[in-house]
Amino acid sequence: MRERSAPLDDTIVAIITPPGEGGIAALRLAGPDALAIANQHLRSRAGEPIALDPFHLRYAIFHSSNGQNIDEVTAVSMPHGHSYTGLEQVEIFCHGGRMAARLILEELMSSGARAAEPGEFTRLAFINGRIDLARAEAVAELIAANSHASFRASREHLLGAYSEHVAELRDQIVRVTSEVEASIDFPEEEISPASQAEVTHQIESVVDRIDQLLQTYQGGRIIAEGFSVAISGRPNAGKSSLFNLLLRKERALVNPIAGTTRDYLSEWIELDGYAVNLIDTAGIRIKGGKIEALGIERARKIIKDADLVLWMCDLTRRSWRKELEADLKNLPSEKTILLLNKIDLAKEKSETSTDVVPFIRLSARTGAGLGELTGCLSREIHKRMPDLTSGLVVTSARHKQKLGGAVKALRSARIKNQRGESPELVAFELRQATLCLDEITGKVYTEEILGRIFGKFCIGK
Repeated sequence: MRERSAPLDDTIVAIITPPGEGGIAALRLAGPDALAIANQHLRSRAGEPIALDPFHLRYAIFHSSNGQNIDEVTAVSMPHGHSYTGLEQVEIFCHGGRMAARLILEELMSSGARAAEPGEFTRLAFINGRIDLARAEAVAELIAANSHASFRASREHLLGAYSEHVAELRDQIVRVTSEVEASIDFPEEEISPASQAEVTHQIESVVDRIDQLLQTYQGGRIIAEGFSVAISGRPNAGKSSLFNLLLRKERALVNPIAGTTRDYLSEWIELDGYAVNLIDTAGIRIKGGKIEALGIERARKIIKDADLVLWMCDLTRRSWRKELEADLKNLPSEKTILLLNKIDLAKEKSETSTDVVPFIRLSARTGAGLGELTGCLSREIHKRMPDLTSGLVVTSARHKQKLGGAVKALRSARIKNQRGESPELVAFELRQATLCLDEITGKVYTEEILGRIFGKFCIGK
């Protein structure tokens, strides 16, 4: 473990806008030579050098090292300590498209800058104390946000409410630790350390607060990764038709021949501000070839891992009740909804007598019952959602692990304290809990942790 260290001496550069055609492209230079390198290439219309003033956007012509005009640009400089990275920084805005930004990038690199690695700008921001590690991770989450809920959660993390809460928990543990250590350092002085009962109470208070935070992870994971819905059932039950209906486009091939879907299809929709991952699985049956068997095996795994299973039943089959009775034995009842499909084709009004799982009658062909289904999906998502108003939602598996480690150490400290064991042992467990929280915010870190986190970033961020 180490604390934040001094930044590297290199000056780095990258295109910070997505590739492809667009109105504007942007490049970022950061490092001790950023301003000097940029000034080598910026000229006025008359060909005179331009000196960038901090935080003033200037118009310029970007010249190559051999004096050729490359593009009209605007540029702005930010001094050391007042930029995103904390280093001297210059941002250049040129015409969008593939060539202009690429040619400017090559010129800046030929003048002494090196290509930035994935996430290196944000990594510098962390190392230079501009943001903590939790907020750095929120940058990546914000960029990857694919729903209003994920954007909102990552935005709150970036603004710092989550980090402040973790810091408060850390301070509470440190206060308890200092009281325990007082009895170690001054056993015969007239310092009155908290009684065992009071220390136990304080530890339990922190455990309760962390447990409350951990309880948000189920919803936080869904916010970050999406709510996965497996559309499953026997062959020709109408799975692909429903998949297309929910997507409002013809994405899956619909065919009356059983076994058409050999593998799964996956698409995203947004429902009530939440990202929903719809998965159209292969029909599950005993018969079929080797390829279909592989699809069925995958379908069973998807059913196991999904947040919700929509099990479709074909009401036009004479044996649907018997088949459904057999199918229910192998389905996770706590997360399954039955869809009695093809009500428009069924000869009789069919009901189901099962009280094991809820059911909805619908027609994937005509859309009848779709409103009831989407309403049900919305309720299932909201049942798992934490309160987002405070911004205190755990969306990261890494944070969940560290919070869990802190709780484990705190409970061990509580047990040792109640048993009257040595204060040194109690204090050790409390320090372990503090260390876990420090790894969330990055007060202490390893290069391996930083590599895993920032390696997921795109180049330019």
